[in-house]
Amino acid sequence: MQSDPAQETLAQRIRQNLSSHPDVREKNMFGGVAFMVDGHLAVSAGRDGDLLVCVDPAHYQDLLIAGGQPAVMGAGRPMGEGWMNVPMDIIADGEALDWWISVGRTSRGG
Repeated sequence: MQSDPAQETLAQRIRQNLSSHPDVREKNMFGGVAFMVDGHLAVSAGRDGDLLVCVDPAHYQDLLIAGGQPAVMGAGRPMGEGWMNVPMDIIADGEALDWWISVGRTSRGG
């Protein structure tokens, strides 16, 4: 699968963030490059450089306030409160990306 430049840039940033973790696997899914941490999907780099994050549904509303958006699998197909999309501009800052990756790593909501 040929990735878009924004997707590959984000995937590389995620790899760097997770490089010290012993159990990380990459898999192409959801049209992106997904990162499995300890056997669970944590985050995925989307085609346009956005980040799909597995979230705890109990924190969904708070994460919307933090800049996340409802994730969809196409027109009219919401993924539910266990998933959130984070636009590229929100994660442009390294600290922000690190924080959202930590949300995905600690969640088992998806």
